[in-house]
Amino acid sequence: MRRAGTTAPAAGAAGERPGFPWPVAEHRLANGLRVVVSPDHLVPVAAVNLWYRVGSRHDPAELPGLAHLFEHLMFEGSEQVGRGEHTALLHAIGADGVNASTTMDRTEYHQTVPADALDLALWLEADRMAGLRWSEDVLRNQLAVVRREHQQQHLGTPYGRWQEFALASVYPDGHPYGHPPIGSVERLAEVDPGTLAAFHGRHYAPDNAVLTVVGAVRPDEVFAKAERYFGGVPAGPAGPADAARGRTARPPQPLSGPVLRLEAEERADADRVYLVHRVPAAPGADHDALTVLAALLGRGRGARLHRRLVVERPLARAEERAAFAWGLTHGSSLFTVGLTARPGIGGDRLIAGVESVLDEIAAGRIDPAELERARAVLHAGWLRSLTAFGSRADELARHAALHERAAGIGDLPARSAAVTVADLARVARAHLGRENRFALVLTGAAKEERA
Repeated sequence: MRRAGTTAPAAGAAGERPGFPWPVAEHRLANGLRVVVSPDHLVPVAAVNLWYRVGSRHDPAELPGLAHLFEHLMFEGSEQVGRGEHTALLHAIGADGVNASTTMDRTEYHQTVPADALDLALWLEADRMAGLRWSEDVLRNQLAVVRREHQQQHLGTPYGRWQEFALASVYPDGHPYGHPPIGSVERLAEVDPGTLAAFHGRHYAPDNAVLTVVGAVRPDEVFAKAERYFGGVPAGPAGPADAARGRTARPPQPLSGPVLRLEAEERADADRVYLVHRVPAAPGADHDALTVLAALLGRGRGARLHRRLVVERPLARAEERAAFAWGLTHGSSLFTVGLTARPGIGGDRLIAGVESVLDEIAAGRIDPAELERARAVLHAGWLRSLTAFGSRADELARHAALHERAAGIGDLPARSAAVTVADLARVARAHLGRENRFALVLTGAAKEERA
């Protein structure tokens, strides 16, 4: 039988990994709006992404979830657009992916439209930036929507409240990162019109936003359109928007605490564990190393956690992504390992198994081929994120809004390539030790087998 080749390529022989292959142009309007354009004329569409640097860490302490509530309110009518018309107008011209999302650091709004309908998308975004409108009826309706979302995605899902439990335990009372974006619907019900107006005026301003357009466009045309539709929107109030929330660049303090045990929903048939570590904020060399380490430990079936705890010692169920470097940007971030135990295996046994794997990394027991695999996994994921115009616009906006340079998206392959085995061992020793670990056990129906 004839074969296509005589020998397989050696590990790590993938050659140079190119940077971002499309042009990127940036411009700032007089009111502070940053505009990022990346032309790509493959198909005649344009992805429009508007990032606001406001997330759950900006929620007033007494109103957790306000940033996420605004994500909903922004679709419910503005100065020149009636209730329900924003999405209807976009769908009428064939727009796709009309949606939004809120995280701890940002809120973003996105849509992909035919390139010749770019004006409509920009006008709609500018109108709700400049003049959001809401009524008591709209507010009550959207609070009900958020309540259903919380019920379905958190209360009604096995292990769905893990972030709520973990964040409240990892961060001290009142910390901006101490609650998930969904917040508290009960406390949001107490919001008053003045608070809503002040929050929108502070955070939904052009100098707190990045507009990104990717697709069949020319940068000069997009810059001119941005000036036309957004140029008259005044900048936000003077002063840093983060000042009231205790923004700090201090290194994270170590954690130390007992295992927190909670009963999971009845539909959970096994224990699930989370090991959470407070680590330096992104970006930075430590975050780059922790990102690679998360891929080495927990991305796919060739990862260390899968080999050790699913194949060699059958303690956990297989997962495609069992380790995360969160990439939070202010003060500190998080590194999390999350695994579900096999039936009959208790949470303590699984925690001990994860700890043994982390100890291996801290001791430097890392095969260079593992590191190369992790780099390849990250590179493949990065390429996938650039395939669709919408996700490409989102990545460009993220780098512009959180890292101050959209074109920095092209540095990701080089940053991963710069991480060494020694770097992985160093960050594991510095940040993933037992003295900086919070262990959360969500107990299911299965109980640990006793000898």
